[in-house]
Amino acid sequence: MATLLALLAWGWAQAAPVMTTDGALAGRRQDGVDVYRGIPFALPPLGQWRWRPPQPVPAWRGVRDAGSFAPACMQQGVAMPGERAPQVSEDCLYLNLWTPPRRAGQRLPVIVWIHGGGYANGSASMPLYHGDRLARRGVLVVTVAYRLGALGFLAHPALSAESPHRSSGNYGLMDQIAALEWVQRNIEAFGGDPGRVTIAGQSAGAMAVSALLASPRARGLFQRAIAQSGGIFEPLQLAPGYLLANAERDGASYMETLGATTVEAMRVLPADRLVGGGAGRVTHPVIEPDVLPLSPYDAYVQGRYHDVPLLLGSNGEEARALVDVSALRADRFEADIAASFGALPPALLAAYPHATDAQAREGRLGLERDLRFGWDMWAWARLAGAGRSPVYYYNFQQRPPFPGDSVYAGWGASHFAELWYMFDHMAQAPWAWRDADRRLAQAMASYWVHFAATGDPNGRGVPRWPAFRCAAGQVQWLADPISTGPVPALGSLQVFDAVYAGLRGKAFGLP
Repeated sequence: MATLLALLAWGWAQAAPVMTTDGALAGRRQDGVDVYRGIPFALPPLGQWRWRPPQPVPAWRGVRDAGSFAPACMQQGVAMPGERAPQVSEDCLYLNLWTPPRRAGQRLPVIVWIHGGGYANGSASMPLYHGDRLARRGVLVVTVAYRLGALGFLAHPALSAESPHRSSGNYGLMDQIAALEWVQRNIEAFGGDPGRVTIAGQSAGAMAVSALLASPRARGLFQRAIAQSGGIFEPLQLAPGYLLANAERDGASYMETLGATTVEAMRVLPADRLVGGGAGRVTHPVIEPDVLPLSPYDAYVQGRYHDVPLLLGSNGEEARALVDVSALRADRFEADIAASFGALPPALLAAYPHATDAQAREGRLGLERDLRFGWDMWAWARLAGAGRSPVYYYNFQQRPPFPGDSVYAGWGASHFAELWYMFDHMAQAPWAWRDADRRLAQAMASYWVHFAATGDPNGRGVPRWPAFRCAAGQVQWLADPISTGPVPALGSLQVFDAVYAGLRGKAFGLP
């Protein structure tokens, strides 16, 4: 009786049990949506399974309660300013699922969300990522956890020697693939269509999407992809740590900082000793023979990627959430950049005017925007545009009403800002939302659901979104009102393109 009263108090009721390949699950019905939390998709990666591929879950008897979220994977801090730090555990390979109540013969499209956080932070249960509002539009939403930091991406010669593929690292990507395999086996039981699965992510989650599109291990596990502000397309000359030999060297150095001389010794260390500190150098994917044999850029150039419909883009003021330029002066512009990135080519510095202090501040924000996100998304759109499947490219330009006394003050159309709109979760934040914000949220949520359903964001009730063509370069500007226009900041992006082409030893850029 007490449990029933608690469910009623929260607006929850028991959802009908669902039989998966591992056993039966009982979720909750809340506000007309069935929610299943904390579903295991792999064995807990503890002890001997630390730094090994995810293993199958043993089947269980009876009905497993899926009413509570599992802890997030091991991490320090938070993925997004203002977020409440999650409970963490090394036992974290679980997913969550939101679905409309099932009807006979129902086969709805599926969005599998991969959270961001720089591969070091983040949670599949963060309220902003909850799929309730999208599920009401007729799509299943799955949010997945994956190992983070050194626990998810450590490469080491001894780990490579254990592997039949002579490779290591990418355990976090393997977790994502294991979750997608679970979706293929089980989503039909929840009313989903395994032939209409969309992988989607933001920031590091979008970078993971670019890796999955290049991974032979992920073939056939999804039919569309969405990437928001993140991709892995820069020349490897700028990120040599992605190469296996270099990643193994960095992993060995990291082990030395922990006083461990063997992998066996590392596997018995407390998990909380493996996050933070020197782990920062081993917190990224690795190009290795098994999961990611080519960088996403090279996979696209060589035609060895999964050619599926793609919706991607970035935000107009990405860097405002990430870089404090309030004290930047014009006479320190180039020195400050050199201190952060090393000496940059004169043409690149000249692309961002910085004669006055005000210009210097805007120039630094523009450079950081294009370096971190803008060029990657533009390059990705052009590379994918050479394939058979359509590409839909956006630039998010709406400025949410962030309060002046909040951690988000002054962000504008920054990194993270689109999330409140595409998940239609403005009600989660008690800000002075305007009718313009609500209209845009309705349109963006509809675009994302239409795309998951058909591979095309266009549908009833939203402005037409043309496919991106390399020559015309039309981009959907997501603001109120929604419009279509050229690629923003194209001139500075072209400068980046020329610099990167030179680094790759080529005399030309992308198409």
